[in-house]
Amino acid sequence: MAEEERSGTPQDLAGRPAPNQVFGEPVRQGDTVLVPVAKTRFGRIGGDRGVGVVGKPVGAFSVSADGKVAWHPAVSVNRIVLGGQIALAVALVAFAVAFRRRR
Repeated sequence: MAEEERSGTPQDLAGRPAPNQVFGEPVRQGDTVLVPVAKTRFGRIGGDRGVGVVGKPVGAFSVSADGKVAWHPAVSVNRIVLGGQIALAVALVAFAVAFRRRR
């Protein structure tokens, strides 16, 4: 899931409902209600030039008909792939350093 960026003036952002910036609209799936959850960050650009809001999905709460609540984290495939690439790069550098020392 990609990050969603919104920008505008403080007046534009003030008109937006705050709960929807963190919790999405509940979705009913059979007897279960899912409530999406996002992490938001706010930023200002010098003076009155503008304000930016970045929202990133972090997961969802599910509420079953019998009242049980469960948390389901969002899985970011991009972060998993990036972690694998970093681990591979570190392993290759370590292998190259070890190989040079043996010569």
